Amino acid sequence: MNLSLEHPEMLFLIIPVIIVGFYLLRKTKTKLVEWRMLVAFLLVLALASPYTTITQTISEEDPSLVLIQDQTSSMGIFSEEAGSELYKALVANTPTTLVQLTGDKTSLGDTITQYAGSGNQIVLVSDGNNNAGKDLSEALEFAKETSTPVYLVEPELTTNDLSVEIVGDKTVVVDNRNEFGIVVRQASNQSVSYFLEVFVDGQLSQSRDFILEGRNNSDNPIPINQAFTTLGAHNLRVRITPHGEDRNAVNNEFFKSVYVIPKPRLTLVTNEPDSPLGRILDNLYNVSAFSTYPGAAALESSKVLVLDNQIMGSFSEAQIKEIKNYVSNGGGLVVVGGEQAYNYGNYLNSSLEEILPVLSKPSEYKGGRNLVLILDVSPSTAAHGTQADILANAIYIIQNENLRDANAGVIAFGSEGYDVSGGFVFLGLSQNREILEDKISRLTPDEQSKTSLNEGLNVTKTMLSGSDGELDAIIISDGAIEDSYAPSLRAARELQEMGVNLYFIHIHSVAPSQTDKARNYYAENLMKELGLENNYFHINKGERANIGFEPPAEPPEEGEEEEVELDAYPLLEYSPDHFITKNVNLSNATITGYNDVTPKAGAERLVITVTGKPVLTTWRFGLGRVAAFTTDNGEGAGSRWASALYNGSSARLISGMTNWAIGNPRAEEGASLDSPDTWLGTPSDLTLTMYDEGIPELKMDGSPIDLALTGRNTYEASVNPETIGIHDISGYPLSVNYQLEYRDVGVNEDIKSLILATGGKIYTEKDARALLLKDARQNSERQSDEPVSLKMPVLLAALVLYLGEILARRIKEMRKL
Repeated sequence: MNLSLEHPEMLFLIIPVIIVGFYLLRKTKTKLVEWRMLVAFLLVLALASPYTTITQTISEEDPSLVLIQDQTSSMGIFSEEAGSELYKALVANTPTTLVQLTGDKTSLGDTITQYAGSGNQIVLVSDGNNNAGKDLSEALEFAKETSTPVYLVEPELTTNDLSVEIVGDKTVVVDNRNEFGIVVRQASNQSVSYFLEVFVDGQLSQSRDFILEGRNNSDNPIPINQAFTTLGAHNLRVRITPHGEDRNAVNNEFFKSVYVIPKPRLTLVTNEPDSPLGRILDNLYNVSAFSTYPGAAALESSKVLVLDNQIMGSFSEAQIKEIKNYVSNGGGLVVVGGEQAYNYGNYLNSSLEEILPVLSKPSEYKGGRNLVLILDVSPSTAAHGTQADILANAIYIIQNENLRDANAGVIAFGSEGYDVSGGFVFLGLSQNREILEDKISRLTPDEQSKTSLNEGLNVTKTMLSGSDGELDAIIISDGAIEDSYAPSLRAARELQEMGVNLYFIHIHSVAPSQTDKARNYYAENLMKELGLENNYFHINKGERANIGFEPPAEPPEEGEEEEVELDAYPLLEYSPDHFITKNVNLSNATITGYNDVTPKAGAERLVITVTGKPVLTTWRFGLGRVAAFTTDNGEGAGSRWASALYNGSSARLISGMTNWAIGNPRAEEGASLDSPDTWLGTPSDLTLTMYDEGIPELKMDGSPIDLALTGRNTYEASVNPETIGIHDISGYPLSVNYQLEYRDVGVNEDIKSLILATGGKIYTEKDARALLLKDARQNSERQSDEPVSLKMPVLLAALVLYLGEILARRIKEMRKL
């Protein structure tokens, strides 16, 4: 029992009690003083108001519910009165508030935030697509933090609907082939066919039939490779004609505006201007090539300086100072390696190295730890109520401080295994951890009935093949693996033979049935047969498994290090979601040589070899961006370390690296206007930067725009066109498409794991009428700490002692008489 005091300052009264008590004891030397001191102590304690807390279980028979009924425009593909019967059933049995959302925008996030945390439980009757106000994932996280269960009732789909969208850059460079993607979505999950037409500047460019399998093709959009030969405004338009049911026609057409700018100027210092690197740069940019550093004057209008395999001795200190000032003031710098650069070019401790994100000495990084999380998303995890705990344990592991220098991959398995993370992701960067956590939280149970752990282990084997350093694989499951036990055991033994440390986190339901108890045998026995009993963790719902991750083995001391020598070094994307690497496929890219460097603190490794050596490292220097590309130009005076990198899809790494270093590709002259494309009813924020003197004046479709000065030579305005199509802002294009409400069609699958994380569940309308109130009553049970005052018992004890002392004294006196 924990004892606390409401007024602890009252305990200071004990001091005078002690002083008076000891004084009287010295004078009288009688037990009466001791009794009276003890009574005084108790009275002082009573004044301090002692109390304790007891935990009580509170259960509401009639929980308070808020039913949010989505009746916005996108809900037209579902039953017309979705949620009405459920509301009638709920309000007849428990206090239920009805909130209806109407119109052409859905603000689920705002509504959830408004009603969460007030003792309510929230019921969503919606497709789960949020397109206005607070982000839905943030709102559900807030609901989770405030212990507000959120239930999702999926309405019945009555008709299908398709939508189309074009994704890609708005600002592009003249004469460069630009890739745009066409994303098609549908409400149902069936195979549908449609006829696609693509128009470029109003002229039909291509047309043919396509088949969409699944909900959308966002992971593999239809590519449009288009080059524009003239500067200024251009546009793309796509139109789909579904060969089946389609509720809305408004979202079958999409406009994209394109603004074509001159090729950015780039300064290349190289002894091999015709190398693969030189040819790619010359094709994409306005390149001025020099055999030696040309001086500060040549950099004035250049966006990027590229130093290709340059030895330190070819620069004077004054020239390095010029380069440093150029980068500090916003210029980009790309330093390409080779046999005269970095560790071979005397960069170590030089003034040039001060600008670079790497030190020109061998990297001590040996590959660190490579960790794979194998997550069970089979239907049994939903049936046992363990899905949210499986995902929460995975996120808990990713947040482990001892894994900051680890590479992590995430694999999910149900009937099949699949890569969730897109390969290994470096956990040392907070944005990488956030991306992984987001991908994990969006996982939903597999619709197939089979739990095939072996499939997940096989994908793990592929992911870890060729990896160095510490190799770990952690299975997080409800343990229902009996149907795949034998092949799973074989796959696990193969991983052991590769040197992989296997762990099993087994989460079971609160009150498992006899069938569940029988299933529990398989998970534990799997680890016993592998001889890994100590790596088996059997935990309850709500608990987290604490795996003691020891730091990886230290690399050998200097002079003892054994270099890994290979004929070719496959490359890995160390930070796959960075601007440079997100659209690059390095699965088949290899190099035969590199400069051995060490990233500085604060630098970001983007590409490494399989042995852990940095190949592309970036950072910011002042206002500028610096990239250290520590392999050669593909020619390398005959060495040809990286010739494979300049061919096929791998060559995007070069353009991505250079575009990142450029930052803003527009020339800083005249006036520069930027206004992102938008949706009908959603304003676009316009920004105008004036590099020349003059009073800015802009018109949209001939009508003047009111501009507000918000910074030095910077003006802003908000424009909200009232019609769909391409609009003209003084020669700059702005496309306005159908309302955002019609883009995401059908039930949002991505929020299901977030719903489960709040303690809620997902139902059909029929199941909700039968089960939701029962589950809400169960979720209304909560533990409450109630304070209980101990003042009265203390006063009674003081009174008993006082009266007892008087009674004892009277009896003693009577005996004497």
